[in-house]
Amino acid sequence: MVKDSTNNQNLLTLKNIESGYGHVKVLHNVSLKVKKGQIVTIVGANGVGKSTTIKTILGLIKANAGEIKFKGETINGLETYEIVASGIGYSPEGREVFGNLNVYENLRIGAYTVDKKDFSERLEEVYKLFPRLKERKNQEASSLSGGEQQMLAIARALMQDPDLLILDEPSLGLAPIIAEEIFNRLAEINQMGTTILLIEQNVSLALQLSDHAYVMEKGKFVLDEKASVLAENDYVQKTYMGIA
Repeated sequence: MVKDSTNNQNLLTLKNIESGYGHVKVLHNVSLKVKKGQIVTIVGANGVGKSTTIKTILGLIKANAGEIKFKGETINGLETYEIVASGIGYSPEGREVFGNLNVYENLRIGAYTVDKKDFSERLEEVYKLFPRLKERKNQEASSLSGGEQQMLAIARALMQDPDLLILDEPSLGLAPIIAEEIFNRLAEINQMGTTILLIEQNVSLALQLSDHAYVMEKGKFVLDEKASVLAENDYVQKTYMGIA
């Protein structure tokens, strides 16, 4: 379903978020804004808190301080299923498809709150985005290639027609040409009106795709700028893009 993405309001905001695991604090005073219709990327090395940020947004980890708002409503404190039902789709790191189920069954699970009529419409839309999934709809997910499994993970997250799609490392483990194909589909999804929050280690590819980007180091955002500006930043180029 094509959405109206012309409104430039904040769809998601994090304000002074602190969270972590038990007594180990990972995020330190993290603030972020994702405007409706944007693609926003969080980049950074392994272990700096990128995935923790996503898990905190989704309620998989509870924030110790700060506020998370989605569509103007405070969501920290809600259960994960409530947060997802409010309009957030999630494609996790490592894809986590159900390997013993076929493609169609994986997509059906992604649409567990969708009625029959809407399910049929959503199914056709994701098949248009990812024709290979339609070709392999009766094939077990475990037998798909890495790129096809990533397509399935994204398609599954889209089955509920989310307002915000969150993706954690969608290019992980993929050949460059396949990663580029995945990112082309993400651009198409965004053009249809779905806002995207992306966690990605392929900084060059992510900045090409995105409107705005944050650089995270040691649980804090150290840079916050238009993606096109960060792509020209000497520190970003040297530290994250291998450009001397």
